[in-house]
Amino acid sequence: AENGAVVPIEISANLPGLESIAILSEKNSNPLVAHYYMTNTDGYISTRIKMGATANVRAIVKAGGKVYTAAKEVKVTVGGCGG
Repeated sequence: AENGAVVPIEISANLPGLESIAILSEKNSNPLVAHYYMTNTDGYISTRIKMGATANVRAIVKAGGKVYTAAKEVKVTVGGCGG
């Protein structure tokens, strides 16, 4: 992402018993970017987040009483958190 003010993110989680999805940007001053509670849905989220610097973006999925996580480094040229 060139501009950290608008970083597109897509998360897909096809797990039975999907309960929630959280998005974290590890180097933001407040790492928790969003938390979605899911009921009777296909487990897909498409959104835009702000990032202050290049960092891992982590998805944390709770489904069937278990917690799953995945991360990907997103490179940011211009920070979007006002710092």
